Amino acid sequence: MSDMLNKFKKAVPVLEKIEQAGFEAYFVGGSVRDVLLHRSIEDVDIATSAFPEEIKQIFPKTIDVGIKHGTVVVIYNGETYEITTFRTDGEYSDYRRPNKVTFIRSLQEDLKRRDFTINAIAMTKTGELIDPFSGRKDIKDKLIRTVGKAEERFTEDALRIMRAVRFVSQLNFQIEQDTYKAIEKYGQLLTHISVERIYAEFQKIFVGENRKQALRLLVEQNLHYYLPKLKCYGQELKQTAEIIHLPIWTEVEIWAILLILIDKEPVDGFLRAWKTPLKVIKTVKKIYAAYQLRREQAWTKEMVYYNGYDTCISTEKIYSVLHHLPVQQNVQTIKNIWTDLPINRREQLAISGYDLMNWANQKSGPWIKETLEKIEKAIINKEIDNDKSKIKEWLFP
Repeated sequence: MSDMLNKFKKAVPVLEKIEQAGFEAYFVGGSVRDVLLHRSIEDVDIATSAFPEEIKQIFPKTIDVGIKHGTVVVIYNGETYEITTFRTDGEYSDYRRPNKVTFIRSLQEDLKRRDFTINAIAMTKTGELIDPFSGRKDIKDKLIRTVGKAEERFTEDALRIMRAVRFVSQLNFQIEQDTYKAIEKYGQLLTHISVERIYAEFQKIFVGENRKQALRLLVEQNLHYYLPKLKCYGQELKQTAEIIHLPIWTEVEIWAILLILIDKEPVDGFLRAWKTPLKVIKTVKKIYAAYQLRREQAWTKEMVYYNGYDTCISTEKIYSVLHHLPVQQNVQTIKNIWTDLPINRREQLAISGYDLMNWANQKSGPWIKETLEKIEKAIINKEIDNDKSKIKEWLFP
C-alpha cells in the first residue's frame, strides 16, 4: 500500500504547480480505482482544466504524445506523467473514436464521457474523492457498470465491450445487468475494431486471475463470433477456460492450449490473424510441435535437449493437465533430464568446425554440420565425454 501511495505523493507537486497557475488538477482513472482496490499501480494519470498549450507553459519539459486529444506527457523530477485536458467527445461515426474532441473546464463533464463507473472517479491531491457516478459503491459491490446508458458507451467505442470482459478477468468483478444485456446486443460492433486493439485486451483477459469466468463470458455472449479465427470454436474456448483457471499459465501456454484443443488450425496462420508478436508465434509453434512429439512418447534426453528447457516445461504442463497426470512430478522429470545433460546447447561443445577441418584435412562443407550433429548426439547420450581429445579419438580411432 505504501508503494502505491508513494506514486501519488511523488505526483502531488505536479498537481500543485497546475493549481498555482490557476487551474484544476486531479488524479483520475485506473490508478484511482486500483488504489481503492489495494492493487499495485503502474502510472498515475492526471486530468486538468488547463488546455495542452497552457500545460506546456507551466512545465519546461513536455512531449506531445496525443495533443490532438488533449494529452501531454510532462517530465518532472525525473518522472513522466500523462496529463489530459478535461474534454467532451463529439459524435462517434465509426464505433472507434470521436469525430471531434472539445476541451472544456468542467471535471464533471469529463468524467461523464468515461467508460465505466469504476474508472470515473477523480481524487484530489489530499485524497478526497469526486465520485458523481457512484463508482466507489460499484467497486465495493464488485460490479462493472457503464457511465450512463450502456448502449451509448458501447456504440461510441465498441472496444469497451472487450474492456468489460477484461475487467471481469483482472478484477474478479461481475457485469451489471443492463451492461450485460447491452454487450449481448452490440457485440457485433467488435468487427469495427482493429485486431491490434482487440488483441491487447484479449492478452489481458488471458493473464487475469479470473480468466476462467471471463472466457466463459465471451462464449456466453457470443463475442467469439467477432474475434479472429474463433467463430467456430466456442466449445474449445470454454474447454480452455476450464483448464486455465489455475495461476500457472503464461500467455503463450494459453494460446498453445487453445490451438491444441482446436487441433485444426495451422498455428502460424491462426496467430498471424490475431497479429500476435513474432516472438509469441515462434514460442507457441515450438510448444505445439513438442506436444505432438510428447503424444507419441515419453521424454528422452534428445527430445529435452533439442526442444529446450522452457519449451519442454510448458509442453509437459499442458500434456499432464490435458491427460490428468501429476503436473509437478512430470515437470520434475524434465528438470532432472535437463540437469543431467552433459551440455545444454551446441555452443558448449568442446570442439568447433575448425577443429574438424584441421583433423580431417578437408575443406568446409555439409559434412561439418553432419559430423557436429553426430558428436552432439553422442555426448547427449553419454557415449563420449565432451572433451576435445576424446572426441578426436572417437572420430578417428
